[in-house]
Amino acid sequence: MADPKGFLKYSREDEADRPVAERLHDWREITLPAAPDQLRRQGARCMDCGIPFCHAGCPLGNVIPDFNDLVWRDQWREALARLHATNNFPELTGRVCPAPCETACVLGINEPAVTIKQIERAIVDRGWAEGWILPEPPARRSGKSVAIIGSGPAGLACAQQLNRAGHLVTVYERADRIGGLLTYGIPDFKLEKIQVQRRIAQMEAEGVRFVTGCHAGFDISADELRREHNAIVLAGGATRPRDLPIPGRELAGVHFAMDFLTRQNRLNAGDTLETAHLISAAGLDVVVIGGGDTGSDCVGTSMRQGARSVTQLELLPQPPEARPSHQPWPYYPMILRSSTSHKEGCERCFSVLTRAFGGEDGRLRRLQLARLEWVNEAGRQVMREIPGSAYTLPADLVLLAMGFLGPETGGLIEQLGVALDERGNVQADDSYQTSVEGVFAAGDMRRGQSLVVWALAEGRDAARGVDQWLTGRSDLPTMRAREQSLARR
Repeated sequence: MADPKGFLKYSREDEADRPVAERLHDWREITLPAAPDQLRRQGARCMDCGIPFCHAGCPLGNVIPDFNDLVWRDQWREALARLHATNNFPELTGRVCPAPCETACVLGINEPAVTIKQIERAIVDRGWAEGWILPEPPARRSGKSVAIIGSGPAGLACAQQLNRAGHLVTVYERADRIGGLLTYGIPDFKLEKIQVQRRIAQMEAEGVRFVTGCHAGFDISADELRREHNAIVLAGGATRPRDLPIPGRELAGVHFAMDFLTRQNRLNAGDTLETAHLISAAGLDVVVIGGGDTGSDCVGTSMRQGARSVTQLELLPQPPEARPSHQPWPYYPMILRSSTSHKEGCERCFSVLTRAFGGEDGRLRRLQLARLEWVNEAGRQVMREIPGSAYTLPADLVLLAMGFLGPETGGLIEQLGVALDERGNVQADDSYQTSVEGVFAAGDMRRGQSLVVWALAEGRDAARGVDQWLTGRSDLPTMRAREQSLARR
């Protein structure tokens, strides 16, 4: 283990962020790298618990005490190997994961948890800087071909695993760049695109084939895919946004969050957009409806575009600041969390109902709102509008960030005829195979809107299912296989 008394000697030290006044003028990543000595101290805080609950907190099953110990011992290359054993792309989770592993940390019962996410990011960043991360092409090919639909985190993780197992993998992406939400959904100030681009280069060197600008089900049919490939993996994400069909929805100035974020990321990537296609917050009163990560990303993007004001509305009540009693350790608690974007000048309003959009000459100018109270009725929380609480909020731009309803079911899904579950997601069994033999599903398309870390875990698990179906056996590791192995013991 790391220093046996490290958790007694050292306090938690988080990474520093660039000052707000500086970072609002560019799109570079916010977080500054920590010094090696700080990272060693943080690794030393790991208690190497007899039962490391951080393993269960991590959807990927990262072997966290091991790489903490290796960092403390200054054995960084070994730490990287341990990290890559369970996580294909730790530079992603080290930046955009909410770190459920830390809320499950045993030290976190009565002290601030180990800075697991910070250490994870530092390990992989050093791996890239030192040139330790290289292509790992398979020693031999199986002769089997797999089509992966979608190049987000689930698709990329599945592709790399299957390719390393020896299969010929082709990834189809309808956008003009690879990466899915990693490229177009997450702002650069959270995830600079070099992090995605160099993994794509690594995978291309390993033999993965990428096809962009190809909308499966339209540019290439399900029949063509089945003729050309032995298996298909659906990893297209949950891309149907939740709308807000209230009076005034047709007014100019009301947009879905992903349309807003994607266009800014295109500009950052060097694309030229016509003025008619721009969605700019410059000089406007911006309202973001939705309190999740996507809403937070809209806040940070609006601030960098020069918004006059930014307000974020949430239908639900404000969460508590401390872990509530009904969500005890090691569960991930629903508490009030402030992102770096919130700290840049956003007003947050909870328990607010949007009743109507208002404007003149077809243009949005205001929102009609009302305050809510949440009451318990027969064990359920029910919202009630507070009498006399209606008010108006100036708004020139509204961004709808209320989550996603599931995958787009036309085109390929319809052509393949795969079954859907009660929520409209693609239904799949424990091996990730759908109701159609040889067709698998992973990530948000299968489980619904979720986290990048869950998408990576799903992609890895689906790769094992595909490999086993193609060859009759599989040596690919998965979190599910690990859980089953532990259960047998």
